[in-house]
Amino acid sequence: MNRLEQASQFMEANARVVERRRFEHLFRGGDPKEALAALAAHANADGGFGWALHPDLRSQSSQPVAAIHALEVLEDVAPVTSPLAAGLCDWLGGVSLPDGALPFALAGAASSGSAPMWAESDPSQPSLLITAAVAGAAHRVAQHDPAVAEHPWLARASEFCMRQIQAIDAAPMAIVLRFALQLLDALHGRHPDAGPELERVGAFVPASGTMAVTGGAEGESMRPLDFSPVPGRPLRAVLSAAAIASDLDRLAAQQAPDGGWDVDWHVYSPAAALEWRGDATVRALKTLRENGRLGG
Repeated sequence: MNRLEQASQFMEANARVVERRRFEHLFRGGDPKEALAALAAHANADGGFGWALHPDLRSQSSQPVAAIHALEVLEDVAPVTSPLAAGLCDWLGGVSLPDGALPFALAGAASSGSAPMWAESDPSQPSLLITAAVAGAAHRVAQHDPAVAEHPWLARASEFCMRQIQAIDAAPMAIVLRFALQLLDALHGRHPDAGPELERVGAFVPASGTMAVTGGAEGESMRPLDFSPVPGRPLRAVLSAAAIASDLDRLAAQQAPDGGWDVDWHVYSPAAALEWRGDATVRALKTLRENGRLGG
């Protein structure tokens, strides 16, 4: 049984519907509209997403972090577009702070089974991590969806991030660095400062391509393929070919006997543990395929 068949069995037995539909679309020729229908089950009337779309935030309420996951699905279905994308951008514009930033979490994030960091977040404080992650994902959707590309929220959020990134003068927390670099990569060639900033801030990535996550679980790290999963992008130049090759070996070897992949961070409910594995399995397969290693 090959890698993809093993993963298919894992997804069928364990993953939630939204990841199963993503898997079917990406690897089995499934209808992208079915993936969008599964995503819509996590949508709220306000245009945002909740209902545990982010596995460690079980709240029903629309939250910025859930937008990242929604945008990943909207990216997967390209060139198909959905009104869900424009509605999400409208919601993001409505909950952004005056400077264009998103807070780490909004009121209503505290719920049973959720990570405590969401409840502890101050909704009045801007978050470069969340804003860069959401804006970077939105720019990738914008490559095929004009409604996202032209939305005023995206321009405001991107300018906030650029100001914050240009002020970085020491290595930031690893997850912040990851999403800042991925936003710069998405803006490369379309924002005059993105290229120079990508080179400057990219120098904070260690030669190994691996950075421990401060305050994370034991062994939790950002690795070369977390920073740069897609070959041929400007961001890939930040990492050595040897670091990428070694990390591809690691990722391929981490497929578990049941066919799925696991995560190295803390999870906060039994449901989230399985949901993260479905998400991680889709991400791992996408990365391996994009780097020519899916059959290995």
